Amino acid sequence: MRTNGDFRLHKLIAAFALMLAVMPLVYGQITTPQANQPTAVERNIQSIPNGAKLKFKGVVIARDGETFRIRDRNRTDYQVLITDNTSVKANGGFLRSGKKYPVTEILRGLIVEVEGRGDSQGQLVADKIRFDESDMRAAITSDTRVTPVEENQQRMAGQMDELYAVAAEARNEAAAANTRINDLDEYDVQENVAVTFRVNSAVLSPEAKQHLDEFAAKAANAKAYSIEVSGHTDSTGGEAKNFRLSRERADAVIQYLAVNHKIPLRRFVTPMGYGKTEAVADNTTVAGRAQNRRVEVKMLLNRGMSQSQRATPVSNKP
Repeated sequence: MRTNGDFRLHKLIAAFALMLAVMPLVYGQITTPQANQPTAVERNIQSIPNGAKLKFKGVVIARDGETFRIRDRNRTDYQVLITDNTSVKANGGFLRSGKKYPVTEILRGLIVEVEGRGDSQGQLVADKIRFDESDMRAAITSDTRVTPVEENQQRMAGQMDELYAVAAEARNEAAAANTRINDLDEYDVQENVAVTFRVNSAVLSPEAKQHLDEFAAKAANAKAYSIEVSGHTDSTGGEAKNFRLSRERADAVIQYLAVNHKIPLRRFVTPMGYGKTEAVADNTTVAGRAQNRRVEVKMLLNRGMSQSQRATPVSNKP
């Protein structure tokens, strides 16, 4: 004869055996997505023939405006279109009609039964959408938890995009700064003028002064500039004399610009007399020698400091 204890023991053993049988089925449903399995976005949507009537049940996996995507028990996805004529209601109970819902209540995670016809785009134009109240409550709970997380991810993505933009701008500014630093030793000729002298003379003629006045007027509005002054002679006379005379002519130009136009001496590069070594014309002719008896004045803008329009680069002379 069995006792109550034996009966309870057999019940526990039977329950334990049932649990062991069910566990593989339960855990078999919880699988991690494999690398070769398509995601909800990547999965192809089943096209519905135009005019074909269809009724099926599935879960809403995505919502976009007037359409939503539904996946049935065979893991086939369909695109469903909601119109003003779509009836959205909860399933009613015994002798009572189900509650009507606006189309905006179709949420992700909601299990629905959809009935309608296919359109020319392969979508199902829904005539009726039905669901259980309990499934609606579950979908609302799920959406309440998931939506803030997704919004936070989108906000963080926007912040990351902003940070990337700031970093790119900083890199561009750094590159521009490096370019300016590298260009500190480079100069461009902004203005230049050449004034000529009489034979064996370092005295400025009225015409030469007029050219220097025009040059000084342009320099008055310039920034980050320096002035290079180089004196020259023709081929007549001795070498030592020509070097000395060419330097005296350069000094005469600097003195005129500094005294008459108040150009600070710090703007002038150390003047140089080149003698007859850099002729620009034929020294065998009178006209050519007249052109060689000259002082060249150049206003140089520093590339690294000036934002003015750049002219032709000039190499620094020794």
